[in-house]
Amino acid sequence: MHGTVPSRVYICVTFEQFAVARLPSLLRYAVVLTGDRDLAQDVVQEVLARAQVKWRRISGSDSPDAYVRRMVLNEYLSWRRSWAFRNVHAAGERLAEIEASRGGVGDHADGVVEADALWNRLAILGRKQRAVLVLRYYEQLDDQSIADLLSCSPATVRSQASKALRTLRLEEQDQRQRIHAEEWS
Repeated sequence: MHGTVPSRVYICVTFEQFAVARLPSLLRYAVVLTGDRDLAQDVVQEVLARAQVKWRRISGSDSPDAYVRRMVLNEYLSWRRSWAFRNVHAAGERLAEIEASRGGVGDHADGVVEADALWNRLAILGRKQRAVLVLRYYEQLDDQSIADLLSCSPATVRSQASKALRTLRLEEQDQRQRIHAEEWS
C-alpha cells in the first residue's frame, strides 16, 4: 500500500509522533479521495481525533498506518455533508504538487490543466466509485484489498471500477464533442 510503514516502527511511538510523521501523507490521501483540500483537512482532523482516543489499540495493530488510512476512507465514505462531494473544487495546483512529489516531470501548466480536467471528471462520480479508483490507481491496491476495505466482493469492486471508468470515458467523449461543435460554430 502506498505510504505504508511497517508497524514495528510505531511500537514505541506516541500518537503525537505518529500524527506529525503521517499527517502529510494522510492529507494527500484525503485530498485525492475528496477532491477538496478543506474537506480533506476536516476528514483527517476527525479521524485523528478518534485515533488519539484509540491509540493504544491502533498502535498495537499490525499496521497503524493502514488502520488510520482505513479510518480516513471510512470517514470519507460516511461523511454527513454529502453535498460537498458533488461540489468538488478544481484542485489542479494541489494535484500537480502531489504528482511532482512522486517524481513527475514536465510542463507545469500542462499538468495543472490535466489535473483540473481530472478533478472535474472525478467530481461526477459517486463516493464509492471515486474511492475504488483512488484505492486502485493512487493507493495501487488489488481488487481483493479494495473489497476488504469497502466490505464488498472483488466482483463489486471490478463492477464499480468499470462503471466509473465508463462514466469518465463518456464524459471525456462528450467534452470532445462539445469542443468540436464549438470549433465549427
